Amino acid sequence: QVQLVESGGGLVQAGGSLRLSCAAPERAFENYSMGWFRQAPGKEREFVAAISWSGGNALYPDSVKGRFTISADNVKNTLYLQMNSLKPEDTAVYTCAATSWSARLYYAKTYEYWGQGTQVTVSS
Repeated sequence: QVQLVESGGGLVQAGGSLRLSCAAPERAFENYSMGWFRQAPGKEREFVAAISWSGGNALYPDSVKGRFTISADNVKNTLYLQMNSLKPEDTAVYTCAATSWSARLYYAKTYEYWGQGTQVTVSS
């Protein structure tokens, strides 16, 4: 079992920034690809960012590319999502996830473990 715990959500004005954190087990990033997803009320879960345990470039959808950055700190065993230039449409519950797979990271079904989520609200 891989336990993931998010933090860092909150209320921010449009144009502002937030950094989300996801605490993971020791050495998790050596064995698991990590992703961030979000879900707004009444909408389907949406892929936000991912990095593979096998290396390579981070993955982002066009909706957040250039504004959001995913990173992993192997010393602190923490996954981050830096969110800049936030927009009201970024409002959602953000959840980190882990998978032993290194491909198909855009898809929620690829992930085996999920955190509980943290609320991000962007006011206009």
